[in-house]
Amino acid sequence: MCGIAGIINFKKDISNNRHTLHSMSDTLAKRGPNAEGYYISTNVLLGHRRLIVVDPEGGKQPMIKKLENREYTLVYNGELYNTEDIRKELLQKGYNFDSYSDTEVLLTSYICWGVKCLEKLNGIFAFAIYDKGNNRVFLARDAMGVKPLFYTIKDNNFIFGSEIKTLLAHPLVEACIDGNGLTEIFALGPAISPGSGILKDIKEIPPAHYGIVTPSGLTLNEYWKLTATENIESEKTILEHTKDLLTDAIKRQLVGDVPLCTFLSGGLDSSAISAIAAEEYKKKNKILTTYSIDYEDNDKYFKSSLFQPTADQYWAVEMSKFLNTNHRTVTLNHSDLLYALKDAVHAKDLPGMADVDSSLFLFCEEVKKDFVIALSGECADEIFGGYPWFTNPDLKYADTFPWSRFINNRVDILNKDLNHLKIYDYAQDQYHSTLNEVPHLPNESKEEFRMREMFYLNLKWFMVTLLNRKDRMSMANSLEVRVPFADYRLVEYAFNIPSSIKLLEGREKGLLRKSLEGVLPKDIIYRKKSPYPKTHNPIYTDLVCSTMDDILNNPNSPILSLIDKKKIKEIVDSRGSSYTNPWYGQLMTGPQLIAYLIQLNTWLEDYHIRIC
Repeated sequence: MCGIAGIINFKKDISNNRHTLHSMSDTLAKRGPNAEGYYISTNVLLGHRRLIVVDPEGGKQPMIKKLENREYTLVYNGELYNTEDIRKELLQKGYNFDSYSDTEVLLTSYICWGVKCLEKLNGIFAFAIYDKGNNRVFLARDAMGVKPLFYTIKDNNFIFGSEIKTLLAHPLVEACIDGNGLTEIFALGPAISPGSGILKDIKEIPPAHYGIVTPSGLTLNEYWKLTATENIESEKTILEHTKDLLTDAIKRQLVGDVPLCTFLSGGLDSSAISAIAAEEYKKKNKILTTYSIDYEDNDKYFKSSLFQPTADQYWAVEMSKFLNTNHRTVTLNHSDLLYALKDAVHAKDLPGMADVDSSLFLFCEEVKKDFVIALSGECADEIFGGYPWFTNPDLKYADTFPWSRFINNRVDILNKDLNHLKIYDYAQDQYHSTLNEVPHLPNESKEEFRMREMFYLNLKWFMVTLLNRKDRMSMANSLEVRVPFADYRLVEYAFNIPSSIKLLEGREKGLLRKSLEGVLPKDIIYRKKSPYPKTHNPIYTDLVCSTMDDILNNPNSPILSLIDKKKIKEIVDSRGSSYTNPWYGQLMTGPQLIAYLIQLNTWLEDYHIRIC
């Protein structure tokens, strides 16, 4: 996996901006620690930082390919999982290859099919291709939005990069947030509306979109979208089809020339991935390494709840025994968890999911010591119905985002000087505009109509937030994490499975559970879902409260202009217990809200954010 950067200006010669391009690319050193490369021309500058996963020599970038006096140059961040299928088709069409890298296959695909190459790709990607003959740059992002691609336009310069910090390294780009950005943070955060970069004038190519930059400017188009089709297959066939698609997705993602492992929490999703990967390794007389995360003394303080009924660690160990994997548990201490809140902000360039982010950052840091690739179970809950809001009627029929229901609580902590921000209205506008996009079948029942809305909302919002988190925390540690459940073929198929089958026996992920019978032990298959593990140790609560107190007592803390200091002080003094509703998702209650505010202050301070 890699990082990309570029500057395009078809109005004037920018070839002397090499130093700026290098500065932008330097921000991506952790995404690509193994190699760097640059392309310099009159109107187009491209930079690339590489994490070598496949074909060390043949995959160098920027990659230039010439055909019939036409020149094409590619910078690419991602991985194709159907490389050999496409290569075979292109060979039949008479194209030749100098490497076995997916990079050359991607570039040749564009040369052959142009924009329609996107219809051929199965993978995770963000890339830019300078099509010199047509005097244009083609940019695209994968269907689920696994890989990021930000851009801004300043003085006829189209500036793009894999991270927000990459754009901020350009002297024309300022770290400035206006009312719209503040509204996003407090109405939706840590979620981000599609296409937003939060900071003023910074945007993102949305998932499943491509852009074409010409002398006339940028045009954006959607190339893939979910459609509603009737699935008339039997329950048995749906079970088999689901299992086959998932198995194929996992096997395709085991490719690479570097060490690979899997994340194993002991839950259904990571266990399924680890089981299929372990079986493939066994065929090659190899033993798979699996990793789980835990916290110091967590077993002493864990308390069951609606969102987190059981602890994971026991099940992770049991599953590793069943699969005969080389299992390693990464146990985090709470001081590191606190300090890594800052690392997580620098990785994401935004405040994120508090210690859910910082713990993942530390976990990936440890995994990277021995591995370059990992497979993880994100996205299963969104496409197969793993959250309480898919089965709990009060959550399911809430007239707002079910993971962010308590908008009034968000408004209550704001500085009264921000009363002009329409927090509630903005959240509702985003929610209802998304509902207006949902494809439906004629004559759907009320229940099926709502369930299709719920799955669409989760795919377009909650899943993207988790994918952003996984990409930023892993790539900040030069670790490539793949997500088989985000295979677009599986997503398309699952979207049109009737909810009564998807939630077999009234259980979350009932279909997925039953499809894995014979692959996993039944006690793993049918244990109650548990979300990403968080710490329950009061030591962590003490640490975040002490840190937030320091912020509140420092008159120069930038967050003070945004929050109601008295109300935040009350929350801190109660050690978070007075804030019982999740700020976001399932886990961000009192201590996590405090940690989120610490992240927000860190972001404002370290990035020198100007409120404009």
